[in-house]
Amino acid sequence: MAQYFEVHPDNPQPRLLKQAAGLLAGGGILAVPTDSSYALACHLDDKSSADRLRRLRGVDERHHLTLLCADLSALANYARVDNRQFRLLKAATPDSFTFILEATREVPRRLSHPQRKTIGLRVPNHRVLQALLALHGEPLLATTLIPSGEREPLADPQEIRARYERDIEGVIDAGACPTQPTTVVDLTPMWNGGDPALLRQGRGDPAVLGL
Repeated sequence: MAQYFEVHPDNPQPRLLKQAAGLLAGGGILAVPTDSSYALACHLDDKSSADRLRRLRGVDERHHLTLLCADLSALANYARVDNRQFRLLKAATPDSFTFILEATREVPRRLSHPQRKTIGLRVPNHRVLQALLALHGEPLLATTLIPSGEREPLADPQEIRARYERDIEGVIDAGACPTQPTTVVDLTPMWNGGDPALLRQGRGDPAVLGL
């Protein structure tokens, strides 16, 4: 049965978020609020939890799971980024974007795309999620909470609780989220002198990136 943490959206209670962070550290999956919709998140280094994320979403290993990062400070640990790419990332974070980047060798194979060796990275603009990331102390592995076989992400924590209370370990309720997923931008063409590629128009404004 999933634990339910009802927190203030602007000043989340540290006691509750510490309990939620403890579930993540123990291999649990949480439904967490973001600036674009709710997401399912787990510990970065937990293979069984990553496999569960994919099963809950109904996707295979070719679907990018996303690293939720508090900021860009840990970027070099997970992705290869040149100066042009970094300037774009800095201009567009934190915000509702997911960026596709070339993964470093340190990234476990199960987390990167099997053919392309790429990874999705995101710096969310959401106070509750930022506070949770600070308590957890490292990025989280996540995927937009779109139920298997459906097209729209879930935004109501009460509905998420009702549908997933036997499948995940916790739900962080910070109120309803937007129902748009992130805007997905592939930065890997820039390695060969190309331009960023808009893969999905979502909540983030591509004009910020000149797209």
